[in-house]
Amino acid sequence: MSERDVSTVAHHLQAGLSLGRLGAYFEAHEELEAAWRACTDEERDFFQGLVHVVVSAYQTGRDKPIAAERQRQKAIRRLAAFAPTHRGVDVAALLAALERAEPDPREYLIERNAQPPVAVEEQQQAERDERDA
Repeated sequence: MSERDVSTVAHHLQAGLSLGRLGAYFEAHEELEAAWRACTDEERDFFQGLVHVVVSAYQTGRDKPIAAERQRQKAIRRLAAFAPTHRGVDVAALLAALERAEPDPREYLIERNAQPPVAVEEQQQAERDERDA
């Protein structure tokens, strides 16, 4: 996978999780689907599982309990292999919420061990310090 693909997947994952936390499930689905299409074969189930999570929540909001339940079950099957964590997502906690059939997954759509971005000024200072050493 090229560097561009890796950053594309990460970008869409972050956008999808952010939208999911806001309850914008349809939009989150679009972003997570884009990540799924750009990822490696080994990660497809992870991204498809996240798509199923937000689609289940979307269907719950539309008062479509049968569709929501089908999506919830698919999410559990796809995500199980990625527990306890994958790409910073606490998959074990998300699976536990899915098993309890919690209708609102927003608190679980978080990258818990994601590193905050380094400010450009800090990066440039570090490069200057390294050069001057």
